[in-house]
Amino acid sequence: MIIAIDFVFLPDYYFTQSYTQLMNALGRHILVEFYNCSPELMNDVVHIENSMVAAAETAGATVINSTFHHFSPYGVSGVVVIQESHLAIHTWPEFGYAAVDLFTCGDSVDPWVSYNYLKDAFEASHGSAMECRRGQLDLLKRNDFNLESLRDVSPQPQEKLGTITRDVWFTERDENIALSLKHTGNQLYKKDSPYQRVEVYETLAYGNLLTLDGMVMCTQKDEYVYHEMITHVPMFSNPKAKRALVIGGGDGGTVRELLRYEQLEEVTLVEIDELVIEACKLHLPETAVAFDNPRLNLLVEDGIKYIKECADERYDLIIVDSADPVGPGEGLFTAEFYQEVYRCLTKDGIMITQSESPRFNSAVFVEIYDTYKQIFGAEKVHCYLAAIPTYPTGTWSFSYSSKGEAHPLTFDVNGAAAFSKAQGLKYYNEDIHMAAFALPNFVKELLNAKPGQVTNEYSAEPTA
Repeated sequence: MIIAIDFVFLPDYYFTQSYTQLMNALGRHILVEFYNCSPELMNDVVHIENSMVAAAETAGATVINSTFHHFSPYGVSGVVVIQESHLAIHTWPEFGYAAVDLFTCGDSVDPWVSYNYLKDAFEASHGSAMECRRGQLDLLKRNDFNLESLRDVSPQPQEKLGTITRDVWFTERDENIALSLKHTGNQLYKKDSPYQRVEVYETLAYGNLLTLDGMVMCTQKDEYVYHEMITHVPMFSNPKAKRALVIGGGDGGTVRELLRYEQLEEVTLVEIDELVIEACKLHLPETAVAFDNPRLNLLVEDGIKYIKECADERYDLIIVDSADPVGPGEGLFTAEFYQEVYRCLTKDGIMITQSESPRFNSAVFVEIYDTYKQIFGAEKVHCYLAAIPTYPTGTWSFSYSSKGEAHPLTFDVNGAAAFSKAQGLKYYNEDIHMAAFALPNFVKELLNAKPGQVTNEYSAEPTA
């Protein structure tokens, strides 16, 4: 057996055209390491995909397609397939590091041009590279064969010259599960507020997607499930409600649904982050349609502070439309906060919250309901479910906590049917209202559990 290895180690300031001429091989393969790159850029899938495509084209390559994934909370992997072979990358933003693979066949494309382009694009302080010859001609013997005889299917028509197939993915990944959505590669919105990063992607399956700190908040094609279920269930079981408060909900979907009710004299929305409102006005206009409604009192401020300063028995309905219990939403998941909410409700008032997925994060689910029961009383707290495909596990829960005698299954069935039809609702109707409270056995068991008792039997994520 003969093994032949020919490596050339080159620093980032050196390469020569004469090496290409002497290579005498089918291809050139450069293994690259970029150091001290911008962490921000190393976590930006759109910038990386655009840079890799541009690096290939600058070197004279013909780009066929690109496939890129962004991982949550950080890291990007991707490959650009070129007619002359490929460019591949994986990044570690936390280290400012990128591992890049540049492989070109023939002598028409110089991979070092791509190397220099990417070094600048990633703002790397320096790089190192190892170049090796692939398919050394003196070790190869050319075979003559009939190409047609190797085909078992009809040849596909050649793609139009210059057409690039882009395959760019956003991925929200947790320890054991992930959701990936393919998008166009053109990011519609990206800004950092004092609280979080607000981004909007144009996905192919679900329309525009709003994310906060890399977590899915809502999409154009399934947001109606969440917003209809968080509003119409309490409204039809509390028909005398006149004043409603929404904490969070800067996308506008919850107040859009509430403002369908003429009986509501006042709807107040308290959103801490004005960039969420801005992003949704620009790119999720169907969700943000009610911000100019004269019955809406829109406040850009801290919802926790607002509740603390709120008068006793001020609202008939309080909806806590929060993100997950991290970042600016963390304070909305405390017993102290819910005690203040209880104080602000009228004697027949109702509190509604999103209460996570019982399968995805069972420990948090149990803790939430245990807290509600201590404040409102066990018999006054109810759980109901909805199917939201872009949320972890696809099954999401809402809590219904009543201060008075209101009960979620005591409602105007005929009125709900007529309202759903007249308003053109996409998810909520009288049957869904009742069925949402029919819970699987494992959810019933979780609702009767105490914090610390949850095991991995129930949860998709580790409980300890």
